[in-house]
Amino acid sequence: MRKTIILTLAATALVAGTLAEARPGDRLRARRAGAETTAPVAQPAGKQTLSYGSDKLQNLDFYPAANGNKRAPLVVFVHGGGWKRGSKDNGTGQWKAPHYTAAGYAFVSINYRLVPEATVEQQGADVAASLRYLIDNAARLGFDPTRIVIMGHSAGAHLVALVGTDESYLRGAGLSFANIDGVIPIDGAAYDVARQMQDGGNFMADTYNQAFGSDPARQRTLSPTLHAASPNAPAFLIIHVQRKDGTAQSIGLQAALRKGGTKADRQEFEGRGLKGHAEINRSLGDPAYAATPVVDAWLKRIFGS
Repeated sequence: MRKTIILTLAATALVAGTLAEARPGDRLRARRAGAETTAPVAQPAGKQTLSYGSDKLQNLDFYPAANGNKRAPLVVFVHGGGWKRGSKDNGTGQWKAPHYTAAGYAFVSINYRLVPEATVEQQGADVAASLRYLIDNAARLGFDPTRIVIMGHSAGAHLVALVGTDESYLRGAGLSFANIDGVIPIDGAAYDVARQMQDGGNFMADTYNQAFGSDPARQRTLSPTLHAASPNAPAFLIIHVQRKDGTAQSIGLQAALRKGGTKADRQEFEGRGLKGHAEINRSLGDPAYAATPVVDAWLKRIFGS
């Protein structure tokens, strides 16, 4: 028994030492293979949960920049969930808040009203309303209201792209594209709603039907790609994994934005199917994940920091 314990401890130490010395990409592959157990990531101090509207779902979590900078840029995240589920508590991922606050940014993750109690149009309005609330309270919260980037995953990617291409949502909150420095849609789809519903197959058909209905005019209105002729938010970084529909939709959105004169970068990362779709959101902010330094470099360029 004693010999077995010693051998087990030695093997554990060897694995731990190997992983500690490994490059970030090796550590990520080890986690995927089950050789490394990912401990919960400590969340930053100073979180405030605040309401930006009267509905119980119109709330957000605000995290100040870790360096105490009261004029820090702001990164706002919008969770996914097929427009009908999810929340800031289970859809943000554990890396984003600690990573972006440590990088010198304030960070926010919002909730919004969900289908079917609310419409996708109302969800876009909620994103804009949260920005209005944040800008109005910037001095109290401690960030620079003139430097804001919005990012979202999955359905949240669609919503931030919609707000970043159809200015009516921002105007409804008394804002404009001038209030946003950039948009980061993360592995979204339905940037072109009708095409997504046609090409997406049966797996998500009920979700798309519930969110977008059958009226072609409404589907066009809710399609960021079809709004992208200009004007738009100043810059986009579209990131995605190797899902067929997500890739096609991301390519189409980038092409439409560029045709309209908007700066639009796009990058694909390893990952397939729902596993890859979940991992890009779960791992963004982890230094071991390939998309993290790409987003970091883009944010530095956009914010001039």
